[in-house]
Amino acid sequence: MREQQLADLRMGIANLTPALSAFARRFVRAEEEVDDLVQETILRALRAVHRFTPGTALKSWLFTILRNTFCTRYKVAQREQVGLPAGIEATISTPPGQEWRLQHQQIMRAIGDLDVDQKKALLLIADGTSYADAADLCGCRIGTIKSRVSRAREVLRRDLAF
Repeated sequence: MREQQLADLRMGIANLTPALSAFARRFVRAEEEVDDLVQETILRALRAVHRFTPGTALKSWLFTILRNTFCTRYKVAQREQVGLPAGIEATISTPPGQEWRLQHQQIMRAIGDLDVDQKKALLLIADGTSYADAADLCGCRIGTIKSRVSRAREVLRRDLAF
């Protein structure tokens, strides 16, 4: 390309800046983003001006560069998301471990203070033993086991008001 053709092409690119801005608004809404997209498009066009074929529509060529620039930016932005999605911190936060340890100690102390029969019945049921099997192991009726477990739960509820 001759120097005069390059100068004309550069002038044509500069003259099409308002049209590029209008076209860029179809892709992005914020004015700063529009300006960035147009500037990057012009920069890419000036770098590739030697590849421009005279006789083709300069406006179409610039619009294609702008569209491709936007698509490239969009793909990169999808891969490189900064931060976490809104509200995710509520699902990934964990309560402090020392509070759970203190509650565990209080529960174990309260279970230790239970009547021996109530403690045995409660621990058997808490372990997943059926009421019938727990009654056989304790040598009493099912109703007695249910009563002991119920009373143990009541004592724990009263003593451990978390």
